[in-house]
Amino acid sequence: MQWGTQAAACGPYQLAFYEFGTLYYQAENGGAGIDKDLIDELVKRSGCKLQTSVDSRVRIWSRMEAATLDMTVSGIATPEREKFAVFLPYITTRNYVLMQPEVAALIATQEAFLRDSTLMLGVVKSFRHGKYYDEVVETLRKQGRIVEASDYPTLVRIFQAKRVSAILGLPTSLAPIITGSKSLSPGQIADWSMTDDVTGSLVLSRQRMATKDIERLRQALQAIKDDGTLDQILHRHLQPEFARLVKMGPYPVTKVTVR
Repeated sequence: MQWGTQAAACGPYQLAFYEFGTLYYQAENGGAGIDKDLIDELVKRSGCKLQTSVDSRVRIWSRMEAATLDMTVSGIATPEREKFAVFLPYITTRNYVLMQPEVAALIATQEAFLRDSTLMLGVVKSFRHGKYYDEVVETLRKQGRIVEASDYPTLVRIFQAKRVSAILGLPTSLAPIITGSKSLSPGQIADWSMTDDVTGSLVLSRQRMATKDIERLRQALQAIKDDGTLDQILHRHLQPEFARLVKMGPYPVTKVTVR
């Protein structure tokens, strides 16, 4: 849907990106990535005015809960988060495990990883990975085998420095690590949970955003899915072997009821 010039004003609203692989990253001309292209398209189609910034994932969720931020991207819904935000889904995939080469050569299963008490798993603080991996993380946390990073670029540096045995990541975050390194290979990626998909959504503040504007963005997002633009954005930033692991629609975004 294209909103006409006579449509009621929408915004300005504050939206925070976070650096996370091909979803959002810093390029020569500024921010780039799947989420950046999606938001640019949403602004064009909805007519909403958005003021964007980049922040850590921990601070973003804290600001959303405190109602000091209007919107963020690729967020995973939980019952707690749905109390303060509306979630409009647009990307579905699942987490994979990227292991150090020497670990991958010895560890063939999740059970083997869990049995070896010397192996450490790196995650980003405040990230949710879906029911399956969240339980794995909690098990390892109780054993003192979790290393937390403030954001994904920091987690990658920790992995590259071999301070952890493995990290969790989506195809959108693992792709640039694999393709940008001569020493890593897809063989180091393990799929421990073949059914535990997670869905990333546009996250909208229930307290700060008008219901009419949430509906306007919902309709614009649905149109972007329906005409294939969302899929084009995905393939613009991911090589085919990683793009096939990600689904961007066309499942419908149902009309939202704001509590």
